[in-house]
Amino acid sequence: MIVGARWLARHPRFVFHYTPTSGSWMNAVETFFSALTRRRLKRGSFHSVVDLQAAINRYIAEHNHDPKPFTWTKTPVQILAKLNPLNAPVHPRHRGWRRRSPLQVAGRAG
Repeated sequence: MIVGARWLARHPRFVFHYTPTSGSWMNAVETFFSALTRRRLKRGSFHSVVDLQAAINRYIAEHNHDPKPFTWTKTPVQILAKLNPLNAPVHPRHRGWRRRSPLQVAGRAG
């Protein structure tokens, strides 16, 4: 058994989930930093770290001026059911996935 698998066996509340790269939250982060770079930093001239920080803070304030919240279109159960076949090869415990509440997953309910 590899070291990571042994650690996971001792800490059952931690579970690795396969996330398709096209669906990763990291894509949103990368898109944000790409836009920040293109729109504010790429052609900018900053004479100090303070000037750079001010430019970044202005961009964030402008970006957050008209926020558009993310709206979930699926329930957590629907999302996990779809991911279950993808998680099975990564983590054998998920082959027998059953519906559990978030409190059960966190170990706070029976």
